[in-house]
Amino acid sequence: MLLWAPVQTVSFGQKGLHLLWLHVPSKWLGPLQSSSLGGHLNITSAAPPGTLSPSPLPPFTACQVSSAVFFPLRFDPSIPYTYLTPSQIFPSALWMPCVHSCLRSYLATPFHFLSVGDHAPQSAVPADTTAAPEAGPVLRPLYMDVQATTPLDPRVLDAMLPYLINYYGNPHSRTHAYGWESEAAMERARQQVASLIGADPREIIFTSGATESNNIAIKGVARFYRSRKKHLITTQTEHKCVLDSCRSLEAEGFQVTYLPVQKSGIIDLKELEAAIQPDTSLVSVMTVNNEIGVKQPIAEIGQICSSRKVYFHTDAAQAVGKIPLDVNDMKIDLMSISGHKIYGPKGVGAIYIRRRPRVRVEALQSGGGQERGMRSGTVPTPLVVGLGAACEVAQQEMEYDHKRISKLAERLIQNIMKSLPDVVMNGDPEHHYPGCINLSFAYVEGESLLMALKDVALSSGSACTSASLEPSYVLRAIGTDEDLAHSSIRFGIGRFTTEEEVDYTVEKCIQHVKRLREMSPLWEMVQDGIDLKSIKWTQH
Repeated sequence: MLLWAPVQTVSFGQKGLHLLWLHVPSKWLGPLQSSSLGGHLNITSAAPPGTLSPSPLPPFTACQVSSAVFFPLRFDPSIPYTYLTPSQIFPSALWMPCVHSCLRSYLATPFHFLSVGDHAPQSAVPADTTAAPEAGPVLRPLYMDVQATTPLDPRVLDAMLPYLINYYGNPHSRTHAYGWESEAAMERARQQVASLIGADPREIIFTSGATESNNIAIKGVARFYRSRKKHLITTQTEHKCVLDSCRSLEAEGFQVTYLPVQKSGIIDLKELEAAIQPDTSLVSVMTVNNEIGVKQPIAEIGQICSSRKVYFHTDAAQAVGKIPLDVNDMKIDLMSISGHKIYGPKGVGAIYIRRRPRVRVEALQSGGGQERGMRSGTVPTPLVVGLGAACEVAQQEMEYDHKRISKLAERLIQNIMKSLPDVVMNGDPEHHYPGCINLSFAYVEGESLLMALKDVALSSGSACTSASLEPSYVLRAIGTDEDLAHSSIRFGIGRFTTEEEVDYTVEKCIQHVKRLREMSPLWEMVQDGIDLKSIKWTQH
């Protein structure tokens, strides 16, 4: 087994070019020197790094000194803690493919390393000789906000990198190999996305994300069928882009019904059925709510829409890759998908549009007619490859991820609720995706708690509306009192969340809620047995 010392980097004058310093036991140096790297790498017994020339190194150069081997690697030295595995480092160094192919077998043991700070060249101006205190590492907060976005899975990065560097052809170029390579990768990604949701690859249209997909679905269907049908149905708890798309259609003369939800956050199916009119063209209901994690009865909604010959669209950005979905079994006609919510890259998504029976949409943008005329514009091959890889990984690991996330979620909820009174979980506890936990801490202002929990990245609601000081419209829709709506915090648990992170978050949350309540006159009044709802407050 290889025992790795912390990786160090040395600057060679060119900004961003560093050397990756790996301590390798001497028994491995023989195979390294005698391998086929000789034709690609200049392995020498050079002097220590400090004596090397400051000129930029050739791209395929390694320097061996004693038991250390140096490889040039570009990365951001401003990030104080970078956790990488060998599969992230060496496949990423595609401008050194020989390193990837020949050294991966030597790098089978996962390890963590620190990337040291900026090694800028020393100034010629004499420095103050007074020894400055050594600055400690700058720690980043724990990440517990996976409903806003997820980290890129290293396997997704590995799939993307060749198409960022070597295979850069336009997938719509039909006259040379560069275009054919990219087109093949794009179609493979289309197949991967389709496989995850049980669709035909021809039914997958690549977009820039779920917001664009929602706009295409809602506006595209409504405008195409406007001559015969001018009514749409959605819910009051949809994502902002769905609600704003519906409002823009109202300005065009369409009628929109915004269905209320029950206290649990789930719609009443009888109300949905009663709301459908002869001229209803579309029903749009999200699968998993991005703020409270409630799962809607998608299969039942699909059945109702199918029986009434109304198209059914679902915003599944928070559900795809996390819970099983099959567009045929659930009778879904259109589905929105986001890349960065399933450990894929940002800036890419997809929309599923059923072919049989065919759903027609009016394109929102004009251009070269790519994506079967429904979404013109060059398809970004690296991004769609990343989306496809993310879907494939999600399909393989969905069951394991769900069990693990459920266990961590239960641990977080139980430990908080057994230590703190007056904590309310928002949304239906049964029909709920476990990775999205929305808790209200009575008598504590949510924004104050977020500021206190500065070493944990959390949210008070949707990332798209969290800048607003207004209480969440989703919590208002489920009937949450305004004071509890203001005290809500959303905890996001994902694929890379650890037990230690959950325990730390729970510990800090309990500590700060107790401290903030001790400072609250309302909490003191409640402890004295005063019913706050019986008080008539006056303004001065």
